[in-house]
Amino acid sequence: MRLLVVAARSDHRMLVKKHAEIEWPDVVVIEHRLGKDPVFEPQFAAAGFDSVIIVSDSPTAECEQFAIDLLSRAEFAPIVLILLEDASQTSRAPVHGLYRVYGRKIDREQLIKAIEAASLEHRQSLSMLRANPAYERRYRFGSTLIRGHRCLRQVGSGGMCTIFLAESERAGNVVVLKVFSQVPDVSERIASFDRFLREYEIVAGLDHRNIVQIYDLGVADDHAYIAMEHFPAGDLRQRMKSPLSQTTALNYLAQIASALHAIHSVGILHRDMKPANVMLRVDGTLCLIDFGLAKADAAGAELTGTREIFGTPYYMSPEQGHAEELDARSDLYSLGVMFYEMLIGRKPFSGSTAMEVIYKHKRAELPDIAPQFAAYEDLLRRMLAKSPTDRFQSAAELLQAVSALKLPA
Repeated sequence: MRLLVVAARSDHRMLVKKHAEIEWPDVVVIEHRLGKDPVFEPQFAAAGFDSVIIVSDSPTAECEQFAIDLLSRAEFAPIVLILLEDASQTSRAPVHGLYRVYGRKIDREQLIKAIEAASLEHRQSLSMLRANPAYERRYRFGSTLIRGHRCLRQVGSGGMCTIFLAESERAGNVVVLKVFSQVPDVSERIASFDRFLREYEIVAGLDHRNIVQIYDLGVADDHAYIAMEHFPAGDLRQRMKSPLSQTTALNYLAQIASALHAIHSVGILHRDMKPANVMLRVDGTLCLIDFGLAKADAAGAELTGTREIFGTPYYMSPEQGHAEELDARSDLYSLGVMFYEMLIGRKPFSGSTAMEVIYKHKRAELPDIAPQFAAYEDLLRRMLAKSPTDRFQSAAELLQAVSALKLPA
C-alpha cells in the first residue's frame, strides 16, 4: 500500500499516517505539506499511489474544489477527501474517483474503508490501462524504457545526458531524470560515464539541506539514469537577473558555503561552481547540483585526464584556468566570484574571449569595491585572492567569517 497524504497541518498528516500503519504495517506514506511544498506539476497523476488522502480543515469548499480539479487530470489516482465537518445536510454531487469522509475528527473506521474502496478502484483502472498496447509509451524516454518513471517532457540535453521531467512512482513526486547516452562496456569505461556515476556516489552519501536530493540510479536498455530533486523555482542565475539585497546575498553565500563544507568534508571538490548550478527551492533555500565535474580531492582516479581545463571561465579560480593542482580553496574562489556578482551586480572579470577572462583571474587586480559594499571588502578580497594561501583555507573558516561579520545598521 502506497499513500500520498496532502494536508496543511502536520498533526493531520501524522494522524492519517498512524491510522494507515495500524491497518497496513508495511504501508508507505508520502506527505505533501499543502501550502508549503511546491504545487503539483500540471501532468502529475499520483501514478505510484493506491490513493491520495486530502485532509480539509477549512474552508472545505476550496479543498473540495482542489480535489475535483486534481481528478480532472487524466488517470489521476482516486482521492479520499476528509472533510472535518458534520455530514452536509445538502447532498454533494458524487464525483467519480472521490471518496468523502465526514466528521469533526478523523474517524479511523471510515478512513480505512474509503482507502480500501479507492485502492480497489485504482487497481481495476490500472489493469485496464495495462491491457492497452500504448501503455508502455508513458515510460519511454526517447528510445529508453524506464519503468517506474512516467515521462512528462524533455527539458534539456547535452553531450552526456538527455534531461527529462518525470513522475517517479518510487519518490511519489516529479523528479528530474538524467538519461546517460549509453553505458559503455567495462573494458571501454569512458571518463564522462565515470563522472556521471561519481555524481550519484557523491550526493547519495550526503544528507544536507543545501545539496540536491538523489532518489534513484539505475540502468535500463543499456542506458544509465539518475533521478533527482526537481526545482520549479529555477536557478540562481535566473534569480540574479533581479537585484539582490545585501542581506540576501550574504544569506545565499552562507548556504552555498555550507554545501561546500559538506562535500569538502568527504574529500570531494565541485570544480564547476556557477549560478546555474545552484537551484532555488520554493521555500527560498538554495541547493547545490551538478557534480558531473567533481572528483576526489585525493590521489584517486583522475576522471578528466591530466592538465585538462573543465568549468566556466567566468567563475574559474586562477589555478583551475591554468590547469594546475586544485583543492577546496579553488571552489571557494569560484564562490567568491558568485558572491561578488550577487552583491555588486556584475562579474569581477570579463573579456571578449575565454582566455582573456582566464588571464584576468590570474593577473588582473580586483576592481575597486564601491563604498556601499565596504563592509564586505575584506571578505571579497580573501575569497578572490590570486594565491590559494591568501584565501580562506576551508569552507568552515569562511562560514565563521560570515557569521562574525558586523554589518552596518
